[in-house]
Formats: sequence, C-alpha cells, structure tokens
Amino acid sequence: MTTPLDVDIDAAIGVVGSPSSTARLTVEVLENAATRSLTGEMVWFRFEQDGVDHVALGQVTRLSMRNRWHEDPTILTLIRRHAHIDAVSGRQDTHTAELALGAVFRHEGDGRWRGTRLGTVPRTGTLLYPVSDAVLGHLLASAGDELFHLGTVYGATPRLPMWFRHFGPGPGGAGEAFHVGVFGRTGSGKSVLARMMLVAWGRHRDMPILVLDPQGEFARELRRDADRPVGGFDLDLRGVLEGLGRQNIVVRRIDELVLDSWELFERLLADSPFFPRLTIKRAENADIAMDILIHTLEKHEKLADLHRRDVFDRVLTFLASPDVLDAAFATRAPRERVRQVIGNADRDVLYAEHWKPVAALFAEDEHRRPVKRAVEWLVSGKGRDGQPDAGRVLVLDLSAEAAGRAGLAWSEHTEAVVIHHILKSLKKVAEKTWQEGGSINTLVLIDEAHRLAPRWPPEDEAARAVRLALVDAVRTTRKYGLGWMFISQTLSSLHPELLHQLRMMFFGFGLAMGAEWQALTQIAGGAEGALDLYRSFADPQSALDARGRRFPFMAVGPVSPLSFSGRPVFFEAFNRAGAFLEANGLAPPRS
Repeated sequence: MTTPLDVDIDAAIGVVGSPSSTARLTVEVLENAATRSLTGEMVWFRFEQDGVDHVALGQVTRLSMRNRWHEDPTILTLIRRHAHIDAVSGRQDTHTAELALGAVFRHEGDGRWRGTRLGTVPRTGTLLYPVSDAVLGHLLASAGDELFHLGTVYGATPRLPMWFRHFGPGPGGAGEAFHVGVFGRTGSGKSVLARMMLVAWGRHRDMPILVLDPQGEFARELRRDADRPVGGFDLDLRGVLEGLGRQNIVVRRIDELVLDSWELFERLLADSPFFPRLTIKRAENADIAMDILIHTLEKHEKLADLHRRDVFDRVLTFLASPDVLDAAFATRAPRERVRQVIGNADRDVLYAEHWKPVAALFAEDEHRRPVKRAVEWLVSGKGRDGQPDAGRVLVLDLSAEAAGRAGLAWSEHTEAVVIHHILKSLKKVAEKTWQEGGSINTLVLIDEAHRLAPRWPPEDEAARAVRLALVDAVRTTRKYGLGWMFISQTLSSLHPELLHQLRMMFFGFGLAMGAEWQALTQIAGGAEGALDLYRSFADPQSALDARGRRFPFMAVGPVSPLSFSGRPVFFEAFNRAGAFLEANGLAPPRS
C-alpha cells in the first residue's frame, strides 16, 4: 500500500550535508532545485531513529551559494577581464540551505504517526522533499477535525495546519487558558488574521468570546445590519460565525450599556466640567460637595433615574442649600458666589451639556443592559428565560463615534473608566465561577492593546488602573479559564509583562526596525535564521492591487503541530475569504 511518503527520487530538492546538528541541518541543494524559490519552503525527510521509521519537517530559513574557484585570486583576475569563465562560472556553484526543524513524527504500529523529538542527526545524503498537502494530511491524520488553516506555508502552496483549542477540558480542549498576541504595522494583515482566528475559536460553541473594541471596527462588522466587510477582506464574519452555530452574537454600543455603580458615577461627574461650571473649583471644596451629594442621592434617588430633569433640578437645589455650602466653604463670600451662580444659571444648558451626558451612562430601559449583567450573560450561558444560551459572542463598541452619536460624555478618560469597570466585572465573575469548581472557558479579544496597556504608566489615573488590571489579568486568570488575545501595532510600546505571558504570538510585517526589532529579537532571539527570514517579508501594501497582496507572518508558540520544537513557523495568511472558507470546509454564509 503506497502513501504520500512514497515519492520518486526525482522529486527531491536536496540532501542532508555537513555540518549538521539536531538544532539545524545543512542541506545541499540539488542541481534541479538550484533555481527554485526555496526560502521559507517546508521540506520533509525520512530517517531511522531507535530502529523505527521517522519523518522530520522543517523550513528553509537561509540560502547561500559558494563557488570556491571564484574566490581564487588567479580566477578573479580572469573574471575581471572576461566576466565569465565557461568551465567555472555557474558550473561550480554549490547551493546550501539552512533548515530549521519544526516537527518530528514516529511511525507507530497502528499505521499512524505520533509526534516525538529529534534525538539523532540524520546521515549525509538523506533526501529531502517539498511538503505537500497530501504529506501533511497523512502525517496528521490522527488530529482529525482539530486542525484549522489560516494560510499557506510561506513561499509555497501547501496549507499550514494549525490548532485553536478551547480552554476547557474534554475533546478539543487545551485544559487551560492561554494568551495570544497579534502584532504588525498598519496594513500588515493583522486584522485579517484576527478575524480568521475568531472563526477558528468560534467553532467551539461553548466557548464565549468577548471583544473589547475601542475603535469600533469589529462592532461595525458584526452588527446584524452590516452591509460590507471592513478592511477590504471579503469575509462575512457574522454570517460565518452564525453558520458555526454562533446564534447569540450581541453587539453593544456604549449607549446600549448601563454603568451600574455609584462609585463610577462619582468618578465621572468629578472629572466632568459640572462642578467647575458652578465655580466649585478647588479640589477640596469639590470633593466635600461631591461626597455630600452622592451620599444624599444614594439615599433618595435611583442610579438609573439620575438622567431625568426633575432629579437634576433637585440636585441644583440641594447644592445651593446651607447643608452643602457651609460644609464646603469656610467663609461667606464663596458660599454666596456659588448660590448666585446656581440661581442665575441657564439650567437647560447646564443639564444638557454637563449633567445628562454623564447621567445618561447609568440610565436603564428595555434596550440597554448593565455591564455586570452583560458579562454574566456571556459567561453563564443563560438567557433572559434562564435557558441555556450557547454560541455567545459579546462585542462592546467603546468608540468615541458611538458615544458621540448617543450624546454621551466621552473622552479617553471616560473610556478608561468604563473599560476598567468591565475588566473588574469580568474578573469577579471568573473568580466566582472558579471558586465554585468551574471554568468560564472564555476568550477576550482586545484591539489596539498598546493603548490600554502601554509600556510606560500613563498620566491619567483611570488609564493607569486599566493598565494594572490587564497586567494582573494575564498573570492570574489562566486558572479561571480566561484567556486574552491582544492585537497591537507595536511590541516596544506594550507592557513587557503582557509579552512575557503570551503563549501564542503572530508577527506580521513592520517590526524589523529600531525598538520593534529589539523587542522581536528578545522573543525569538535564539532563531537567527528565522529572524533573517522575517526580515525578508515584503510590505503587503507594495502590491500592485488588493488581490496581489501577501500577508506574511512569523508564528511562535504551540500554534501548529509542525512547531513541536518551539521554533517559529512562517506562513502567508489567506488574502481572499473564499480560499479561507474552502481550506477549512466552511460553507459560504447565507445570502
């Protein structure tokens, strides 16, 4: 019985040469492959180890050519005169490739192949062949439906098999959460890759997915009324996810979320122009007035009613009362000033521009859901009727655009306050589930991660709180079954602790200079040839047209069954949705 490994010797492209080691093999390129594009090519060879048949795979990371005659001073003199010597030039060239091994498979008695390690150096003259889809399918037959494809082997046509397991126990599960990073310059294809990865994890219907979207990009694409894909990649993301059984995709703009904490209201109101507009400017005076006001409101008003005009009128009346002014100001003059300002203020303007934009963040109705309740729905998997609600995806649109349309008070500070509240709510739910013996098995995707967790502490207090919350999360939430996926344009500007905690990393074009290159070499510094290959990446935007764009990536970590050794693997992400869907056996979305 023949297999894809039974190939003709004429198909070989090289042989194992010298010197070689278990970490890196020298490959002597055969004459028939000397003019072939081999950089990035994935190859395989058979060898014997411990008396058992084995197959190893690796990627060509570097090619070199040498002609010893052209290095001879006498020959060089002739070449300077004649440019070419028929008996030497071209004929005496030797081409050598460096091969970074990625995976080794051992042939088992049941006819299948099992992953193992390279414990010996194959003998010189061992033939190497280019990898094909048939060879990969044969070696990975035991993986079944777990494999997924985001693109093809770098510089070649075979699809690179990957796996994206859920974080829970049981079939197809990793048994623990892990963290993921996708990095690259604008236009490198990281958004395209992230969408395909969402589909990969979307196959696990019992794995909730939360997207924190500061720019609103994912939200625009996943809304039910989205009329076109975002970013030029023609993938109907919502349609594909629904086809995988994700029937509970909820997109919430900031005006569809309800903040549910008096502490949050106090912070946001204190940061707004409301008190300075009343000439209560000094921090101490404003803090006293705020404390008295919040204490009284908690007693007599509901948080969800603060946006109403009658509540606002009562607030102004109360702030002008002796109870507040006497406590806030030690002398009579400032008390009279504030009382006159409140009495002469245009209440309509003060309400519309300074009070309502903040209070509206806490207003409830049938179309809005409190943050805590939204997080509990995502993790618990129960709908309003208490029945199981599988296939849950929650996208929180935190963009200034969405807030502006809703007439809400919004700024980077407000965004940070809201995100910190979401992170706290999520961690509380995860911790409670874990204490009860469960795992929330949830993935959180954060776009523009360098904005939320920068390397250096930001000046804004709320932004610093978000940064610390994310650093704490990547350290502690794996045991809860809570994994994080960060998308960022930069490595050097991201908090180092986030990078240290990442298990799977994808690096697109644009990180080969300056501080970005230094950060990248620290992550993959032991793979010199791999870094050379990364530096050969072409800018996708240099293509003549959109269909000609190529999105190369270097992946580090357990991203593929072909990366047992922990060395980077290289691939080109699909640039057409049709190729992506076909490679993974996904039906086109319903029209």
